Order: sequence, then structure tokens, then C-alpha cells
Amino acid sequence: MKDCCFCNRCWCLALSKCCINIPVSSRYLWQTNFYLHRSCISNMECMFGPALWSWPSTCGFTEGLCQIGAGVSLPGILAAKCGATVILSDNSELPHSLEICQQSCQMNNLPQVHVLGLTWGHVSPDLLALPPQDVILASDVFFEPEDFEDILTTVYFLMEKNPKVQLWSTYQVRSADWSLEALLYKWDMKCVHIPLESFDADQEDIAESALPGRHTIEMLIISFAKGSPDLPP
Repeated sequence: MKDCCFCNRCWCLALSKCCINIPVSSRYLWQTNFYLHRSCISNMECMFGPALWSWPSTCGFTEGLCQIGAGVSLPGILAAKCGATVILSDNSELPHSLEICQQSCQMNNLPQVHVLGLTWGHVSPDLLALPPQDVILASDVFFEPEDFEDILTTVYFLMEKNPKVQLWSTYQVRSADWSLEALLYKWDMKCVHIPLESFDADQEDIAESALPGRHTIEMLIISFAKGSPDLPP
């Protein structure tokens, strides 16, 4: 178990016992989680009180956010702590992964966060029933090239519900030969790389993580190629 602390100019938010570092992918706290957290923090504002989720809603009055492949769910938990309406999802065929999502919610006193089983590439009743989302979070889901199209298929379905939704993803570069370019073209999407320094993530020990290893981490935002709003600065 590990406590995490996220600070901005005038507030500090602590998350309780939000990870389990054992060799099971859905239970492991990948370094990319902290970079995606840092990006979320850069889109929150402080009004002399608690941090507030400040990403403008594009599909209604409530800022909806879905994290796919959530695992320990750190980015989604942080957004929920700051007022976003959050859905956490992981593989419906891996019950232990969904249990980890639920445990993270319980440990951080977030009973309102809904945990949902979604299998990439499968159009399930749960996927059909999902409301439109404003932001999709994905931390290191681009892990195996054979899963890339299934992930984008699921994202495409969510984009059809709200064409202005954006996928925010951080990932560890594992091979220079892997690319999303052809799949993005096929699914009529575009991708913008976000420099880590633009949200103060070009540093070590983000959120006091103290995780071992030095890996190349990148962030990208994926949206529909046409009709999507400007990306955040």
C-alpha cells in the first residue's frame, strides 16, 4: 500500500493507500499513472478551497470522465476527489481487476464512483449504456500492439456519443517501431503529443512516488480528426 500526495500552488490533496506494488499488471502502480495525474492537476483550479475539476463539460452540465484499463485507478480517483463525475473501467473478464478499482474507491471514501467491466473491442450492454463523457483517461494501456485497435475501437464508440470527447493517455515508450499512426487514420482520429514540461512533469519523484527505474514517458491526446475542440495549453 502507498499514500500519494499531489500539490498545486495553493492546495494539497492526499490519496490514501491507493496502490499495491505486486507483479500483477492490474495491481501494479505504473509510473505513467503519476504523469497522467500531473496532467489532471494542471487542469484543476484553486478557489481558496478544495481543488476543483475545471475541464469544461462538452456534453452537458456534469463533467463526465471515464478511465479505461483503470487498475489501481489513480488518475480517476484524483479526478473524483476534485469533483468530476467518474466511471472506472477495466476488463470485464478479469474480476480481480474490477475488485482493485473498487478497493481504491473504498480506501479513498468515494462510494459514488461507478466501477464498470469493459473489454476493449467488445460492444457490450454496459458500453452501450454509458452516458457521453467529456474526457477518457488511459494510463499505459498501449502496452501490447495487438490490443491497440481494440482500444481505439472502444474509444471510437465513446467518441460517437460525444464527438468532442478527448482521450488523455500517458505511456511508457517500449519500442520505437510501435506506432498508432495507421490506426488513427483508419478510425478518423488525430493525435497530439503533449510536452511533459507543459504540465510540470519533466521531473523525478512526481507526487513523491519514489518509484524505481528511469523510463521514457510520453503523453498524447487523441480526438476525432474533425470537429474536436482546441487542445488544452
